[in-house]
Amino acid sequence: MGRLFGTDGVRGVANADLTAELTLGLSVAAAHVLAEAGTFAGHRPTAVVGRDPRASGEFLEAAVVAGLASAGVDVLRVGVLPTPAVAYLTGALGADLGVMLSASHNAMPDNGVKFFARGGHKLADELEDRIESVYEEHRTGAPWNRPTGAGVGRVRSYEEGFEQYAEHLLAAVPNRLDGLKVVLDEAHGAAARVSPEAFTRAGAEIVTIGAEPDGLNINDGCGSTHLGLLKAAVVEHGADLGIAHDGDADRCLAVDHTGAEVDGDQILAVLALAMRERSELRSDTVVATVMSNLGFKLAMEREGVSFVQTGVGDRYVLEEMKEHDYALGGEQSGHVIILDHATTGDGTLTGLLLAARVAQTGRTLRDLASVMERLPQVLVNVPDVDRSRVSTSAELSSAVAEAERELGSTGRVLLRPSGTEPLVRVMVEAADIDQARSVAGRLADAVKSALG
Repeated sequence: MGRLFGTDGVRGVANADLTAELTLGLSVAAAHVLAEAGTFAGHRPTAVVGRDPRASGEFLEAAVVAGLASAGVDVLRVGVLPTPAVAYLTGALGADLGVMLSASHNAMPDNGVKFFARGGHKLADELEDRIESVYEEHRTGAPWNRPTGAGVGRVRSYEEGFEQYAEHLLAAVPNRLDGLKVVLDEAHGAAARVSPEAFTRAGAEIVTIGAEPDGLNINDGCGSTHLGLLKAAVVEHGADLGIAHDGDADRCLAVDHTGAEVDGDQILAVLALAMRERSELRSDTVVATVMSNLGFKLAMEREGVSFVQTGVGDRYVLEEMKEHDYALGGEQSGHVIILDHATTGDGTLTGLLLAARVAQTGRTLRDLASVMERLPQVLVNVPDVDRSRVSTSAELSSAVAEAERELGSTGRVLLRPSGTEPLVRVMVEAADIDQARSVAGRLADAVKSALG
């Protein structure tokens, strides 16, 4: 069996790859592994379970609840809420485990299951590996101890979770949003209720789009992966800015008053300077991944903010932040982690803090985001190659070295094997878009030649 867990839980086509049987089995295995690790020592365990609005989430949630309760875990069903809400409630309620059913920005047919440990943190790799191992043992017939009678878990709805999370968001906003008009694109996803509620309570005048989930329309032509509707709505309504979430609202992208996109790097830059001004940017450091635009690094250096890079994936950003007690980190895709208020990316929180900076300074988002200039970036996916040899091919190393010499200090090259597909991603940044395209094309050819 190949590894089930990717960089963000187990994900696949619902009822084909991600079945009720698999989901139930993983939930039982997770309960057993955490029990073995001493998480449940001396008390009856509790889990928080939430989902996004996908139709498949209804039966998958039932499978998760059944698996956990059959393993002796009491379950609090919080219903449709964002991933960061489930993470927050897991910590706030002192639960031993959190489970979120979502495929994030993926299309509706997909779904996923991700687990949070006590405190609302994502599980370490070794715990995920152990869950897979135990799941496989159970699947192939190894017996497991099933509680009976009063030992089985109890299940109840926890409707208070919505209000608790909304209040948590508002408590993190440093100033009110009075006078701002904000367009919110909720991707017909998990934040369709709570995000408009939070922005309204914070004082903003809001216009909502993509806020009518029906189980089938999540991420369908809207949200953070499809900004066209938001750009048009911001201009049409004369709004100060627009905020876009993905299906589970753990990411945020923005649009300024002219309809221009403000990506995750620019959002990080704006928030870094705002947090430093409030003495909240510990060690004057921000954490981002190797995919961040070189313009972000140059801007932070110019502003006197240190920049730490990690591998791709918000879990690696979070690990670096926790290890060194940094307060802010994120990805170009809009996963932004504000560690004093969240244990994972929180799109609603990010949007609120971005809007708060606009309100507090009286400057436009366009002006604030101009602190960094995005260098032209070209990304080419090279399919049908042996991605395992990216770091060992002498031919490829030579081609990369030649490209780096050509680009000098004003450009950058990154070759990265995909974590899920048999392809290699070639990313090139340069001061000139034509140069970036030319270098990326030559490197893509070199990848095909060396690894094909």
